[in-house]
Amino acid sequence: MPEALIHFFTEDITYQLRQRTEIRSWLNTIAKKEKYSILELNYIFCSDEYLLQMNKDFLNHDYYTDVITFDNSEFKGEIEGDIFISIDRVRDNAKLQQTTLKDELHRVLAHGLLHLTGYKDKTKVESTLMRTKEDTSLALRTF
Repeated sequence: MPEALIHFFTEDITYQLRQRTEIRSWLNTIAKKEKYSILELNYIFCSDEYLLQMNKDFLNHDYYTDVITFDNSEFKGEIEGDIFISIDRVRDNAKLQQTTLKDELHRVLAHGLLHLTGYKDKTKVESTLMRTKEDTSLALRTF
């Protein structure tokens, strides 16, 4: 099995993700626990305004969000996708949740990946399960 391709990009902001190697390893661990393998995964860090426009253009939603996930996978069990993350929203949510920027960012990184393994968060039940999966994912970190 070839090495998973996990890329990190920025769109309209300057942002430098720390611990990229450790994060890639951790994301692969999450995928494996869900019985998925990552073929190619792109994380794109951007601003609130950029993600708001994407939310309007692609999802017909007119509100700010912290993450939007696009699943490009062809087969179950394989992950190919693009995950857009608003660093503005992550910063604000970290303050609201009284957590660190690092922990909130990692929660959102995991959240997008979990969407690609089939978890949803539209209903109360789905949201509760997603939060549990996020917590489980954060607990897998060794860095």
